[in-house]
Amino acid sequence: MRILVDTNILLDYILDREPYGEAARCVVKACKDGTIKGCIAAHSISNMFFILRKVYAPEERRILLKSLCTLFEVESIDKRKIERALLNKEFSDFEDCLQMECALSFGADYIVSRNPKDFQNSKVPCIDPKELVVKEHI
Repeated sequence: MRILVDTNILLDYILDREPYGEAARCVVKACKDGTIKGCIAAHSISNMFFILRKVYAPEERRILLKSLCTLFEVESIDKRKIERALLNKEFSDFEDCLQMECALSFGADYIVSRNPKDFQNSKVPCIDPKELVVKEHI
C-alpha cells in the first residue's frame, strides 16, 4: 500500500498531540518498517518548518525534518502540479489540492489526513489515520 501523509498527521506525530498522537505514531511506524510505503509533499516540509518554530529552535527543526525526509519519499511540487491545482475548482483549499496532486504523482492508494472532508473531491481517496490503523491492522 502507498500513502501520502498529510501535514496534520506529521505534526500530530512530532508534537504528540492527543488524542491523535497514537494513530499518527502507528502510521509512521508502518512506513518506517516498510509495511506501508509513505510519502510527504515537499511543501509539507516548509509548512512544518514554519509551524514548529514556536516549539523548536531552527537547528532542531532541521534535524527533525531531515529525519522525516529519510523516512518518507518526498514528492516534489513542479509547475505542472501547481497549474493543475490552480485550475481545479473542486477544491476550496489550494494546499489540499497540491496534496492530491502529489498523491496522484506518487501513485498513492490513500491520502491519510484527519480532515477527510477537505478531500471529498479528491481523485485519491482520503482516510483518517485511525481508520487506516484498523483497516490495515497496523
